[in-house]
Amino acid sequence: MDHWIEAAAVGDLTTNPIHPFEYNGTSLIVVKSNDEYFALENLCTHDYTPLDDGAIEDDEIVCAHHGARFCVRDGTVTAPPAYEDLRTFPVKVESERIFVCVDTLDS
Repeated sequence: MDHWIEAAAVGDLTTNPIHPFEYNGTSLIVVKSNDEYFALENLCTHDYTPLDDGAIEDDEIVCAHHGARFCVRDGTVTAPPAYEDLRTFPVKVESERIFVCVDTLDS
């Protein structure tokens, strides 16, 4: 059975397209890109720093520390210095609330 948690309200991403939250000790982010929402682990795979202080450019999140880039849709690295992809999580929006499926974090 899918385990969905409420991560944010749609309005939380109005002024900043990156919204951090935590689940079971794991830092995650919900991002808004081109009026769509995505969820990723909030940890650059290059230097293990949070991505929530980065920027969204097109469909990429850019790490503020060294400029690594990741596709928000599937977590793939799009520019070094990172070489390992980010974990992503399914997202759904219901009644202006953003929910993230955290099944892979429950084990």
